[in-house]
Amino acid sequence: MEYLGQTTTASYTHLGRRPESGSYLPAIGQQDIRTGSAPPYSGLLSKSVNLPWRPSTYYRSSQVQHPSYSLYKSAATDSSGPLHSGNYLSSVDSIKVPLIFPAARNALYTRYTPKDWYQSQMNNYLASDKIRSAAERLRSDTLRLAREKEDLARRNQNESDKKLGERINDIDFWKQELDREKDKLAKKINQVEMKRRDVEKQLHDTENQLKVAQENLYEREKRQGIDVVHDNVERELIREVDVIKNAQAKLRNMMERLQTQNSLNRAALHELELDVADKFRALSLDSAAHNMTVSSRGLNFHLGIENVDNTVSTPDSWALFTEDNIRRSASERAQSDEYMNMADNILKETATDMWNQYNTVNEAFEQRIHESNEAKDKIQNHLSAVIQEIFDLEKSIEFIKKTILDKEAYLRLAQSRLETRTRRPGVELARDQPMHRLVQEIEDLHAMIQDLKNKLSLEENAIQHLLRTKATLEHDLSIKNNSLHIDKERCLGNRRTYPSIQSIGYPATQPMPYQSQVVVY
Repeated sequence: MEYLGQTTTASYTHLGRRPESGSYLPAIGQQDIRTGSAPPYSGLLSKSVNLPWRPSTYYRSSQVQHPSYSLYKSAATDSSGPLHSGNYLSSVDSIKVPLIFPAARNALYTRYTPKDWYQSQMNNYLASDKIRSAAERLRSDTLRLAREKEDLARRNQNESDKKLGERINDIDFWKQELDREKDKLAKKINQVEMKRRDVEKQLHDTENQLKVAQENLYEREKRQGIDVVHDNVERELIREVDVIKNAQAKLRNMMERLQTQNSLNRAALHELELDVADKFRALSLDSAAHNMTVSSRGLNFHLGIENVDNTVSTPDSWALFTEDNIRRSASERAQSDEYMNMADNILKETATDMWNQYNTVNEAFEQRIHESNEAKDKIQNHLSAVIQEIFDLEKSIEFIKKTILDKEAYLRLAQSRLETRTRRPGVELARDQPMHRLVQEIEDLHAMIQDLKNKLSLEENAIQHLLRTKATLEHDLSIKNNSLHIDKERCLGNRRTYPSIQSIGYPATQPMPYQSQVVVY
């Protein structure tokens, strides 16, 4: 059993195993050896009960001549006491007097009484009951208030749903009216286009064809290296630009008379489309707001939004704005009917010249693409051989690396064996045949690994030369691919479906002349 507050290694807890000359604690006061009780501590208690635990607080200063007899010396030398006898003094050395240690003595004095402890518990119980009762009443009031507010919130939400539904119906009605008027105006624009297609389409084709020819010239400026040559394709493209510009000067005067009305029609259509888009956006937003519930995702707080008024119209002005757009569209449709009778056929004099030059440019592109493909095929054959050799070398490098790793595993084994045998004790640590064999094995493995690493270095150098050759071939191939991509995709690819057949006088069933000549890659 250990004393409270003391460790089992304290010097005064092992008195029975120490000699008498050891250092015992000095006596605190005289002890009655007949009763085994310590003297009262009334003088000490009043001074030490409020102090922190300090064993030195409970000691009294005294001079100790012999620590072994300090507990009973005064009682044995008292002439008037019962211990003043020769026989008793002769056996005093064999008496083992129990000691009272500071930790045990401190446990005899407590800070509170059982009554204090019980009263503290009762106070806690009463306070807990009062607080719990108040919390129950507050919870009941909160529940009632929450139910009242829930009913009010539901009524407000139902009223807002009703108003939103009415607004959605109004927006949908005007949106349908706008859609109908927009369809009518779009059909009228198509009819005007049909009447003036000969003039307008021809001018449009010349503008687009000029843009295509110029873009072909600009794209061919992106060729790289040796492929930047002034070839036949470039000369024919420059000639095509001149032919188109001459044709545009003749067609532009015929286009101006019909362009104004068509612009007015498109402006009216644009206003209708904007109004329809706004109606659709408003309808989508109001429908989204109408479909929102308290359990919808993405709901957030927007503080002060109820105080923001960013409206720009009233219900009356909102309806009037849509009516004005519809009336304007009807007026433009009536004006378009008048201009449809004034349309003339487009002159076809320039169509043949543009068409012939168009086919000439395509034939030049075909020839140049054929030459570039032949050069590309030869480069690819050399590149494939280099890549195959690189692949074989990489496999060889991987094999050598794996071989080195395998030899390193043997090296680890041999070194581990040799290191394990170095821990033999005493005379067993002999330089025997196994040790010679392990040392030789380690040296051989080092030599093997070094040879493999040298071979690996040579193969890595060889693969670097192959990679540089591959990079050169790939660069040349990329130049050819870039030129082919420009001529075939960016230039010729944009020219296949242009110009339209009807605008130059060819029937839809008759194949265009260049289609039988240009190879589609």
